Amino acid sequence: MKHARVAYAGAVHDASEQGGRVRLADGRVLAEEEVVWLPPVSLGTVIAVGLNYIDHAKELAFSKLTEPLVFLKSASAVSGHRTQTRRPTAATYMHYECELVVVIGRTARRVARADAYDYVAGYCVANDYVIRDYLENYYRPNLRAKNRDGCTLLGPWMVEAADVPDPMNCVLRTFVNGRMTQEGCTRDMIFGIAFLIEYLSAFMTLSAGDVILTGTPEGVVNVNVGDEVVTEIEGIGRLTSYIVDDESFAVVG
Repeated sequence: MKHARVAYAGAVHDASEQGGRVRLADGRVLAEEEVVWLPPVSLGTVIAVGLNYIDHAKELAFSKLTEPLVFLKSASAVSGHRTQTRRPTAATYMHYECELVVVIGRTARRVARADAYDYVAGYCVANDYVIRDYLENYYRPNLRAKNRDGCTLLGPWMVEAADVPDPMNCVLRTFVNGRMTQEGCTRDMIFGIAFLIEYLSAFMTLSAGDVILTGTPEGVVNVNVGDEVVTEIEGIGRLTSYIVDDESFAVVG
């Protein structure tokens, strides 16, 4: 089953998918453009994994990691499907990152790798934009590069874990203005989902609503004002955003 959270008629609603449309918990059925899409779960900690595909690490001229490169994001960084995403006027290189998101379903502490999937509620799609002008180095992702307001999209749906038979064999694709620019598969992760849950839960407690962004494959390209960017993962969903300038985003500075 697919779950979402949307705003409609001045209220926030839990929703599900019905024939390509959005069914609110009260039974009303709407087109996707009639609602404001929010992240599909009530978020806890947002955990991101960098350089988790060997082809992407090579693309950035970076050697293979021996353990995950992990960092956290604030709630203000996260937005939903069909969102406008700001490209600062001074930026020279801003790119998308199509990522599989793991949604934790219950408290996980010192979880064995063999049991890791028992703690997964479901999966969704992320588009984690990066402004590389502000990246200090690949060991320490700079806040200005990776934690900008509204630059991490999640959604549209959270698909229940039972409906994703093999999350480690899903194709990821990105389209810019309808042209495919990125394609990869989750089987090419350096550190897989079960490893990440075991690794993270060994030193921090994971709770229901925490999410793990698991990295992106090669194929990232610069995006510009006016571009429509769609990140998709087979069986999970298609997530759309629109690149706008400072003035359109009503942001100063």
